Amino acid sequence: MFLFLVVALAVVVAAVTLAVVGGGDGDGPLPEAAPERLQDPLPPDRPLDREDVDRLRFPLAARGYRMADVDDALSRLGAELAERDARIADLESALAGAQAAPHVSMEKPAPEDRQWRPQGEQQ
Repeated sequence: MFLFLVVALAVVVAAVTLAVVGGGDGDGPLPEAAPERLQDPLPPDRPLDREDVDRLRFPLAARGYRMADVDDALSRLGAELAERDARIADLESALAGAQAAPHVSMEKPAPEDRQWRPQGEQQ
């Protein structure tokens, strides 16, 4: 019985080895599998929005996610956040400068205010 199990195990190992190496009906060894890549990368032609980040899905690799895909996405998101923070800071400083400046009226003065009068003369 023990001899039968050893022979059966040897036959199974030989069959699997021949299938992988290409000793059977195929054209050779198994083809190399292409690594999974990010299917919907972040759009390069416009700023990111919430839907882009929500749709982002990373392909699984042997030990989790492909680090290059995750690093690329995080770099892009970080750059856009820094750009938006700089734009917000510029707009806030412009707003603060506009609020601190004295109010200048763009309305036309009334006709009686436009007449020139000597300093000593009063109405």
